Amino acid sequence: MDNELDNTPATTSIPGAFMESLVRNNKKIREDRAVAIGEAAQMLYKRQVEDLQLKIKQMKRERDAMMDLSPTTADSLVLASDFDAQKFVEKDIQIGTKIRELEIVLEIASARYKFLFGA
Repeated sequence: MDNELDNTPATTSIPGAFMESLVRNNKKIREDRAVAIGEAAQMLYKRQVEDLQLKIKQMKRERDAMMDLSPTTADSLVLASDFDAQKFVEKDIQIGTKIRELEIVLEIASARYKFLFGA
């Protein structure tokens, strides 16, 4: 009965973070949500940029490895009759094109990351 006459809410008598979370003001709730969303987006964006950088490095190494025409040891060499020039040219151009595409995507992603997150 006393609680009905008392204007103070009964919820404040329950201690703990859960109750504090329930009675937070609207501004604080929005701020907390914004932080959670922003952190998640920033981490994923940063990871995407790093993955692109890694993929470009790997593809450049793959392209460089194609130049190694000594299949077993440093002294051995691929025979001219075993070398498929057409395959070499096609793969070299294919890798070069893919590297360029990834560099363009990386440039865009990096610029957007800097713009969105000020990093």
